[in-house]
Amino acid sequence: MLQNNPELKSEIDQLWNKFWSGGISNPLTAIEQITYLLFMKRIDEVDQKKQADAEWTGEPYTSKFAGTWIPPEYRQQDNPDQYAIDKQSLRWSEFSRMPAEAMLSHVQSRVFPFLKDLTGAESNFAQHMKNAVFIIPKPSLLVEAVKTIDHIFEIMDRDSQEKGQAFQDIQGDVYEMLLSEIATAGKNGQFRTPRHIIKLMAELVQPQLGHRIADPACGSGGFLLGAYQYIVTQLAIRAGTKDLPPDEDGFVRTSVAAALTEKAQTILQHSLYGYDIDGTMVRLGLMNLMMHGIDDPHIDYQDTLSKGYNEAAAYDIIMANPPFTGSIDKGDINETLSLATTKTELLFVENIYRLLKTGGTACVIVPQGVLFGSGKAFKQLRQTLVDRCDLKAVITMPSGVFKPYAGVIAARRLIRTE
Repeated sequence: MLQNNPELKSEIDQLWNKFWSGGISNPLTAIEQITYLLFMKRIDEVDQKKQADAEWTGEPYTSKFAGTWIPPEYRQQDNPDQYAIDKQSLRWSEFSRMPAEAMLSHVQSRVFPFLKDLTGAESNFAQHMKNAVFIIPKPSLLVEAVKTIDHIFEIMDRDSQEKGQAFQDIQGDVYEMLLSEIATAGKNGQFRTPRHIIKLMAELVQPQLGHRIADPACGSGGFLLGAYQYIVTQLAIRAGTKDLPPDEDGFVRTSVAAALTEKAQTILQHSLYGYDIDGTMVRLGLMNLMMHGIDDPHIDYQDTLSKGYNEAAAYDIIMANPPFTGSIDKGDINETLSLATTKTELLFVENIYRLLKTGGTACVIVPQGVLFGSGKAFKQLRQTLVDRCDLKAVITMPSGVFKPYAGVIAARRLIRTE
Protein backbone atom coordinates (compact mmCIF):
# COMPACT_ATOMS: atom_id res chain seq x y z
CA MET A 1 0.00 0.00 0.00
CA LEU A 2 1.14 3.53 -0.70
CA GLN A 3 1.46 4.44 2.98
CA ASN A 4 4.04 1.65 3.37
CA ASN A 5 6.20 2.96 0.54
CA PRO A 6 7.89 6.19 1.68
CA GLU A 7 9.66 6.61 -1.66
CA LEU A 8 6.41 6.58 -3.60
CA LYS A 9 4.68 8.84 -1.09
CA SER A 10 7.60 11.27 -1.30
CA GLU A 11 7.27 11.44 -5.09
CA ILE A 12 3.55 12.16 -4.81
CA ASP A 13 4.23 14.93 -2.29
CA GLN A 14 6.88 16.40 -4.58
CA LEU A 15 4.42 16.39 -7.48
CA TRP A 16 1.89 18.34 -5.42
CA ASN A 17 4.56 20.82 -4.32
CA LYS A 18 5.64 21.40 -7.93
CA PHE A 19 2.09 22.19 -9.01
CA TRP A 20 1.62 24.48 -6.01
CA SER A 21 4.83 26.39 -6.68
CA GLY A 22 4.02 26.40 -10.41
CA GLY A 23 0.86 28.42 -9.83
CA ILE A 24 -1.81 25.68 -9.67
CA SER A 25 -2.83 25.74 -6.02
CA ASN A 26 -6.46 24.60 -6.20
CA PRO A 27 -6.38 20.87 -5.32
CA LEU A 28 -9.24 19.96 -7.67
CA THR A 29 -7.60 21.79 -10.58
CA ALA A 30 -4.24 20.22 -9.81
CA ILE A 31 -5.62 16.69 -9.60
CA GLU A 32 -7.41 17.15 -12.91
CA GLN A 33 -4.22 18.29 -14.65
CA ILE A 34 -2.16 15.50 -13.05
CA THR A 35 -4.82 12.99 -14.07
CA TYR A 36 -4.51 14.09 -17.70
CA LEU A 37 -0.77 13.41 -17.52
CA LEU A 38 -1.25 10.05 -15.79
CA PHE A 39 -3.80 9.16 -18.44
CA MET A 40 -1.37 10.03 -21.26
CA LYS A 41 1.33 7.93 -19.63
CA ARG A 42 -0.96 4.99 -18.90
CA ILE A 43 -2.39 4.87 -22.44
CA ASP A 44 1.11 4.60 -23.88
CA GLU A 45 2.15 1.92 -21.36
CA VAL A 46 -0.96 -0.20 -21.97
CA ASP A 47 -0.71 0.15 -25.73
CA GLN A 48 2.92 -0.96 -25.78
CA LYS A 49 2.11 -3.95 -23.57
CA LYS A 50 -0.77 -5.00 -25.81
CA GLN A 51 1.48 -4.70 -28.84
CA ALA A 52 4.12 -6.89 -27.20
CA ASP A 53 1.50 -9.45 -26.11
CA ALA A 54 0.06 -9.57 -29.64
CA GLU A 55 3.49 -10.16 -31.14
CA TRP A 56 4.09 -12.99 -28.65
CA THR A 57 0.75 -14.71 -29.24
CA GLY A 58 0.42 -13.90 -32.93
CA GLU A 59 -2.99 -12.31 -32.37
CA PRO A 60 -3.89 -9.13 -34.30
CA TYR A 61 -3.78 -5.81 -32.51
CA THR A 62 -4.12 -2.29 -33.88
CA SER A 63 -2.27 0.28 -31.83
CA LYS A 64 -4.06 3.44 -30.70
CA PHE A 65 -1.02 5.23 -32.09
CA ALA A 66 -1.00 3.61 -35.53
CA GLY A 67 -1.45 5.85 -38.56
CA THR A 68 -2.26 9.54 -38.53
CA TRP A 69 -4.71 11.81 -36.73
CA ILE A 70 -6.40 14.92 -38.09
CA PRO A 71 -7.45 17.49 -35.45
CA PRO A 72 -11.23 18.04 -35.47
CA GLU A 73 -10.98 21.69 -36.52
CA TYR A 74 -9.38 20.71 -39.84
CA ARG A 75 -11.62 17.80 -40.81
CA GLN A 76 -14.13 19.87 -42.77
CA GLN A 77 -11.52 21.83 -44.69
CA ASP A 78 -10.34 21.16 -48.22
CA ASN A 79 -7.58 18.58 -48.30
CA PRO A 80 -7.65 17.83 -44.55
CA ASP A 81 -4.86 15.26 -44.97
CA GLN A 82 -2.34 18.07 -45.09
CA TYR A 83 -3.01 18.61 -41.39
CA ALA A 84 -2.51 14.93 -40.47
CA ILE A 85 -0.26 14.21 -37.48
CA ASP A 86 1.71 11.02 -37.04
CA LYS A 87 0.11 9.38 -33.99
CA GLN A 88 3.47 8.03 -32.87
CA SER A 89 4.48 11.58 -31.97
CA LEU A 90 1.55 11.72 -29.55
CA ARG A 91 2.91 8.94 -27.36
CA TRP A 92 4.19 9.85 -23.91
CA SER A 93 7.43 8.01 -24.65
CA GLU A 94 7.96 10.29 -27.66
CA PHE A 95 6.97 13.75 -26.47
CA SER A 96 8.53 13.30 -23.00
CA ARG A 97 11.96 13.55 -24.64
CA MET A 98 11.26 16.91 -26.27
CA PRO A 99 12.84 20.19 -25.11
CA ALA A 100 10.72 22.07 -22.58
CA GLU A 101 9.17 24.75 -24.83
CA ALA A 102 8.48 22.30 -27.65
CA MET A 103 6.97 19.78 -25.26
CA LEU A 104 4.49 22.24 -23.75
CA SER A 105 3.38 23.47 -27.17
CA HIS A 106 3.07 19.91 -28.50
CA VAL A 107 1.04 18.67 -25.53
CA GLN A 108 -1.24 21.72 -25.52
CA SER A 109 -1.97 21.81 -29.24
CA ARG A 110 -1.74 18.15 -30.26
CA VAL A 111 -1.51 15.55 -27.49
CA PHE A 112 -4.31 16.91 -25.31
CA PRO A 113 -6.76 17.41 -28.21
CA PHE A 114 -5.93 13.84 -29.32
CA LEU A 115 -6.64 12.63 -25.79
CA LYS A 116 -10.07 14.30 -25.83
CA ASP A 117 -10.81 12.67 -29.21
CA LEU A 118 -9.40 9.27 -28.25
CA THR A 119 -12.65 7.28 -28.17
CA GLY A 120 -14.33 9.06 -31.09
CA ALA A 121 -16.18 12.35 -31.27
CA GLU A 122 -19.55 10.80 -30.37
CA SER A 123 -18.39 8.78 -27.36
CA ASN A 124 -19.46 9.55 -23.81
CA PHE A 125 -15.85 10.33 -22.87
CA ALA A 126 -15.44 12.80 -25.73
CA GLN A 127 -18.68 14.58 -24.85
CA HIS A 128 -17.59 15.16 -21.27
CA MET A 129 -14.08 16.17 -22.31
CA LYS A 130 -15.31 18.94 -24.62
CA ASN A 131 -14.89 21.62 -21.97
CA ALA A 132 -11.70 20.18 -20.50
CA VAL A 133 -8.67 22.44 -20.73
CA PHE A 134 -4.96 21.83 -20.31
CA ILE A 135 -3.73 24.72 -18.17
CA ILE A 136 -0.20 23.82 -17.13
CA PRO A 137 1.29 27.28 -17.69
CA LYS A 138 5.05 26.78 -17.67
CA PRO A 139 7.34 24.53 -19.72
CA SER A 140 9.44 23.93 -16.60
CA LEU A 141 6.41 22.67 -14.63
CA LEU A 142 5.44 20.25 -17.39
CA VAL A 143 9.00 18.90 -17.65
CA GLU A 144 9.25 18.40 -13.89
CA ALA A 145 5.80 16.77 -13.75
CA VAL A 146 6.69 14.39 -16.60
CA LYS A 147 9.96 13.40 -14.89
CA THR A 148 8.20 12.79 -11.59
CA ILE A 149 5.44 10.71 -13.17
CA ASP A 150 8.03 8.63 -15.04
CA HIS A 151 9.77 7.98 -11.73
CA ILE A 152 6.48 7.10 -10.05
CA PHE A 153 5.78 4.52 -12.75
CA GLU A 154 9.30 3.09 -12.33
CA ILE A 155 8.67 2.65 -8.61
CA MET A 156 5.26 1.05 -9.29
CA ASP A 157 6.79 -1.35 -11.81
CA ARG A 158 9.55 -2.31 -9.38
CA ASP A 159 7.07 -2.87 -6.55
CA SER A 160 4.84 -5.02 -8.75
CA GLN A 161 7.80 -7.26 -9.57
CA GLU A 162 9.37 -7.40 -6.10
CA LYS A 163 6.25 -7.65 -3.96
CA GLY A 164 3.92 -9.47 -6.31
CA GLN A 165 1.29 -6.74 -6.10
CA ALA A 166 -0.56 -6.15 -9.35
CA PHE A 167 0.66 -3.04 -11.17
CA GLN A 168 -2.87 -1.71 -11.50
CA ASP A 169 -3.43 -2.17 -7.76
CA ILE A 170 -0.36 -0.03 -7.03
CA GLN A 171 -1.60 2.50 -9.55
CA GLY A 172 -4.84 2.55 -7.60
CA ASP A 173 -2.87 3.42 -4.47
CA VAL A 174 -1.21 6.32 -6.28
CA TYR A 175 -4.49 7.56 -7.69
CA GLU A 176 -6.17 7.29 -4.28
CA MET A 177 -3.38 9.35 -2.71
CA LEU A 178 -3.85 12.03 -5.35
CA LEU A 179 -7.63 12.05 -5.02
CA SER A 180 -7.44 12.33 -1.23
CA GLU A 181 -6.35 15.93 -1.72
CA ILE A 182 -9.83 16.70 -3.07
CA ALA A 183 -11.04 16.59 0.54
CA THR A 184 -9.56 20.04 1.07
CA ALA A 185 -11.81 21.34 -1.70
CA GLY A 186 -14.87 19.39 -0.50
CA LYS A 187 -18.22 21.10 -0.16
CA ASN A 188 -21.85 20.12 0.41
CA GLY A 189 -20.76 17.00 2.27
CA GLN A 190 -18.80 15.59 -0.68
CA PHE A 191 -15.96 13.42 0.63
CA ARG A 192 -14.22 10.41 -0.78
CA THR A 193 -14.95 6.97 0.56
CA PRO A 194 -11.82 5.12 1.77
CA ARG A 195 -10.96 2.09 -0.33
CA HIS A 196 -11.33 -0.46 2.49
CA ILE A 197 -14.91 0.70 3.08
CA ILE A 198 -15.67 0.32 -0.63
CA LYS A 199 -14.25 -3.22 -0.60
CA LEU A 200 -16.34 -4.18 2.43
CA MET A 201 -19.50 -2.82 0.82
CA ALA A 202 -18.77 -4.82 -2.33
CA GLU A 203 -18.43 -7.95 -0.18
CA LEU A 204 -21.82 -7.21 1.37
CA VAL A 205 -23.77 -6.70 -1.87
CA GLN A 206 -21.82 -9.32 -3.89
CA PRO A 207 -22.29 -7.93 -7.42
CA GLN A 208 -22.29 -10.55 -10.17
CA LEU A 209 -21.51 -10.53 -13.88
CA GLY A 210 -24.64 -9.35 -15.68
CA HIS A 211 -25.92 -7.15 -12.87
CA ARG A 212 -26.68 -3.51 -13.67
CA ILE A 213 -24.75 -1.56 -11.05
CA ALA A 214 -25.08 2.14 -10.29
CA ASP A 215 -23.87 4.94 -8.07
CA PRO A 216 -26.18 8.00 -8.27
CA ALA A 217 -23.53 10.32 -6.76
CA CYS A 218 -20.37 8.65 -8.04
CA GLY A 219 -17.62 11.27 -7.67
CA SER A 220 -14.39 9.73 -8.95
CA GLY A 221 -16.04 6.33 -9.51
CA GLY A 222 -14.66 4.45 -6.51
CA PHE A 223 -17.75 2.32 -5.90
CA LEU A 224 -18.05 1.37 -9.57
CA LEU A 225 -14.39 0.38 -9.58
CA GLY A 226 -14.90 -1.59 -6.35
CA ALA A 227 -17.79 -3.53 -7.90
CA TYR A 228 -15.75 -4.15 -11.04
CA GLN A 229 -12.79 -5.50 -9.07
CA TYR A 230 -15.05 -7.73 -6.96
CA ILE A 231 -16.64 -9.25 -10.07
CA VAL A 232 -13.26 -9.79 -11.75
CA THR A 233 -11.97 -11.53 -8.62
CA GLN A 234 -14.95 -13.89 -8.53
CA LEU A 235 -14.48 -14.70 -12.23
CA ALA A 236 -10.81 -15.50 -11.60
CA ILE A 237 -11.71 -17.81 -8.70
CA ARG A 238 -14.34 -19.61 -10.80
CA ALA A 239 -11.79 -19.98 -13.59
CA GLY A 240 -9.53 -21.93 -11.22
CA THR A 241 -7.28 -19.31 -9.66
CA LYS A 242 -6.32 -20.58 -6.20
CA ASP A 243 -4.46 -19.49 -3.09
CA LEU A 244 -5.07 -15.79 -3.62
CA PRO A 245 -3.52 -13.95 -0.66
CA PRO A 246 -5.51 -11.19 1.07
CA ASP A 247 -4.44 -7.65 0.20
CA GLU A 248 -3.25 -5.07 2.70
CA ASP A 249 -6.89 -4.32 3.61
CA GLY A 250 -7.65 -7.99 4.30
CA PHE A 251 -9.68 -8.61 1.13
CA VAL A 252 -8.98 -11.09 -1.65
CA ARG A 253 -8.51 -9.20 -4.91
CA THR A 254 -6.74 -10.07 -8.14
CA SER A 255 -5.39 -7.94 -10.96
CA VAL A 256 -8.13 -5.95 -12.66
CA ALA A 257 -7.39 -7.63 -15.98
CA ALA A 258 -7.22 -11.20 -14.66
CA ALA A 259 -9.45 -13.97 -16.07
CA LEU A 260 -11.62 -11.71 -18.20
CA THR A 261 -12.87 -13.27 -21.41
CA GLU A 262 -13.85 -10.96 -24.25
CA LYS A 263 -17.50 -11.77 -23.59
CA ALA A 264 -17.17 -11.00 -19.87
CA GLN A 265 -15.38 -7.74 -20.65
CA THR A 266 -18.19 -6.72 -23.01
CA ILE A 267 -20.84 -7.49 -20.39
CA LEU A 268 -18.94 -5.54 -17.73
CA GLN A 269 -18.55 -2.56 -20.04
CA HIS A 270 -22.35 -2.28 -20.09
CA SER A 271 -22.92 -3.00 -16.40
CA LEU A 272 -21.57 0.04 -14.57
CA TYR A 273 -23.37 3.40 -14.42
CA GLY A 274 -22.39 6.51 -12.50
CA TYR A 275 -23.83 10.02 -12.23
CA ASP A 276 -22.55 13.22 -10.67
CA ILE A 277 -23.43 16.93 -10.73
CA ASP A 278 -19.80 18.10 -10.87
CA GLY A 279 -18.36 18.10 -14.40
CA THR A 280 -14.79 17.83 -13.13
CA MET A 281 -15.63 14.78 -11.04
CA VAL A 282 -17.34 13.19 -14.05
CA ARG A 283 -14.12 13.56 -16.07
CA LEU A 284 -12.03 12.21 -13.17
CA GLY A 285 -14.39 9.25 -12.79
CA LEU A 286 -14.24 8.47 -16.51
CA MET A 287 -10.44 8.53 -16.55
CA ASN A 288 -10.20 6.58 -13.30
CA LEU A 289 -12.23 3.69 -14.72
CA MET A 290 -10.50 3.87 -18.12
CA MET A 291 -7.08 3.62 -16.46
CA HIS A 292 -8.29 0.46 -14.74
CA GLY A 293 -9.33 -1.32 -17.94
CA ILE A 294 -12.90 -0.12 -18.54
CA ASP A 295 -12.64 1.33 -22.04
CA ASP A 296 -15.91 3.26 -22.33
CA PRO A 297 -17.39 3.92 -18.88
CA HIS A 298 -21.00 5.03 -18.48
CA ILE A 299 -20.49 8.03 -16.22
CA ASP A 300 -22.63 11.08 -16.95
CA TYR A 301 -23.32 14.56 -15.72
CA GLN A 302 -26.73 14.24 -14.08
CA ASP A 303 -28.59 15.34 -10.97
CA THR A 304 -30.33 12.08 -10.10
CA LEU A 305 -32.69 13.85 -7.66
CA SER A 306 -33.98 16.27 -10.27
CA LYS A 307 -37.00 16.25 -12.55
CA GLY A 308 -34.72 15.62 -15.51
CA TYR A 309 -33.76 12.13 -14.31
CA ASN A 310 -36.59 9.64 -14.68
CA GLU A 311 -35.06 6.18 -14.41
CA ALA A 312 -36.82 3.78 -12.05
CA ALA A 313 -36.48 0.08 -11.19
CA ALA A 314 -33.39 -0.01 -13.41
CA TYR A 315 -30.55 -1.47 -11.32
CA ASP A 316 -29.74 -4.72 -9.53
CA ILE A 317 -27.05 -3.21 -7.29
CA ILE A 318 -26.51 0.31 -5.96
CA MET A 319 -23.50 1.32 -3.88
CA ALA A 320 -23.27 4.93 -2.80
CA ASN A 321 -22.00 7.52 -0.36
CA PRO A 322 -24.25 10.46 -1.33
CA PRO A 323 -23.68 14.03 -0.07
CA PHE A 324 -24.56 14.39 3.62
CA THR A 325 -25.20 18.08 4.11
CA GLY A 326 -26.55 19.38 0.82
CA SER A 327 -30.01 20.51 -0.12
CA ILE A 328 -31.89 20.91 -3.37
CA ASP A 329 -34.37 23.56 -4.50
CA LYS A 330 -37.86 22.23 -3.79
CA GLY A 331 -38.98 23.03 -7.32
CA ASP A 332 -36.25 20.87 -8.82
CA ILE A 333 -37.04 17.66 -6.89
CA ASN A 334 -38.36 14.77 -8.96
CA GLU A 335 -42.12 14.42 -8.48
CA THR A 336 -41.83 10.68 -7.85
CA LEU A 337 -39.95 11.36 -4.58
CA SER A 338 -42.55 11.59 -1.82
CA LEU A 339 -40.54 12.82 1.18
CA ALA A 340 -41.44 16.36 2.21
CA THR A 341 -37.86 17.54 2.55
CA THR A 342 -35.03 19.18 0.62
CA LYS A 343 -32.32 17.31 2.58
CA THR A 344 -30.26 15.34 0.08
CA GLU A 345 -29.22 12.64 2.58
CA LEU A 346 -32.89 11.65 2.86
CA LEU A 347 -33.86 12.15 -0.77
CA PHE A 348 -30.92 10.07 -2.01
CA VAL A 349 -31.97 7.07 0.08
CA GLU A 350 -35.54 7.28 -1.21
CA ASN A 351 -34.22 7.75 -4.73
CA ILE A 352 -31.99 4.69 -4.41
CA TYR A 353 -35.05 2.68 -3.40
CA ARG A 354 -36.81 4.00 -6.52
CA LEU A 355 -33.87 3.05 -8.76
CA LEU A 356 -33.60 -0.56 -7.56
CA LYS A 357 -35.25 -3.40 -9.42
CA THR A 358 -37.52 -5.71 -7.43
CA GLY A 359 -35.11 -7.96 -5.55
CA GLY A 360 -32.26 -5.49 -6.03
CA THR A 361 -29.74 -4.68 -3.31
CA ALA A 362 -28.26 -1.40 -2.09
CA CYS A 363 -25.51 -0.57 0.36
CA VAL A 364 -25.53 3.12 1.25
CA ILE A 365 -23.54 5.28 3.65
CA VAL A 366 -25.74 7.73 5.54
CA PRO A 367 -25.17 10.12 8.47
CA GLN A 368 -26.46 8.91 11.80
CA GLY A 369 -29.14 11.58 11.69
CA VAL A 370 -30.96 9.47 9.10
CA LEU A 371 -31.24 6.71 11.71
CA PHE A 372 -32.25 8.83 14.69
CA GLY A 373 -33.68 12.10 13.33
CA SER A 374 -37.08 12.94 14.85
CA GLY A 375 -38.47 14.99 11.96
CA LYS A 376 -41.42 13.77 9.91
CA ALA A 377 -39.32 13.06 6.79
CA PHE A 378 -36.78 11.08 8.82
CA LYS A 379 -39.51 8.91 10.34
CA GLN A 380 -41.26 8.46 6.99
CA LEU A 381 -38.04 7.28 5.32
CA ARG A 382 -37.32 4.76 8.09
CA GLN A 383 -40.89 3.49 7.85
CA THR A 384 -40.48 3.01 4.09
CA LEU A 385 -37.30 1.02 4.56
CA VAL A 386 -38.89 -1.23 7.19
CA ASP A 387 -42.24 -1.73 5.41
CA ARG A 388 -41.18 -1.95 1.74
CA CYS A 389 -37.62 -3.29 1.91
CA ASP A 390 -35.80 -6.21 3.42
CA LEU A 391 -33.43 -4.28 5.71
CA LYS A 392 -30.54 -6.68 6.18
CA ALA A 393 -28.21 -4.65 8.37
CA VAL A 394 -27.35 -1.26 9.82
CA ILE A 395 -23.63 -1.02 10.54
CA THR A 396 -22.38 1.91 12.61
CA MET A 397 -18.98 3.31 11.68
CA PRO A 398 -16.88 5.40 14.07
CA SER A 399 -15.84 8.95 13.23
CA GLY A 400 -12.23 8.06 12.41
CA VAL A 401 -13.15 5.66 9.61
CA PHE A 402 -13.29 8.45 7.03
CA LYS A 403 -10.13 10.27 8.04
CA PRO A 404 -8.34 12.08 6.48
CA TYR A 405 -11.35 12.84 4.30
CA ALA A 406 -13.89 13.72 7.00
CA GLY A 407 -14.62 13.24 10.71
CA VAL A 408 -18.35 12.61 10.39
CA ILE A 409 -19.93 9.63 12.16
CA ALA A 410 -21.82 7.53 9.65
CA ALA A 411 -23.74 4.31 9.27
CA ARG A 412 -24.06 1.87 6.42
CA ARG A 413 -27.44 0.50 5.39
CA LEU A 414 -27.79 -2.76 3.50
CA ILE A 415 -31.25 -3.08 1.99
CA ARG A 416 -32.94 -5.32 -0.54
CA THR A 417 -36.15 -4.36 -2.32
CA GLU A 418 -38.99 -6.82 -1.95
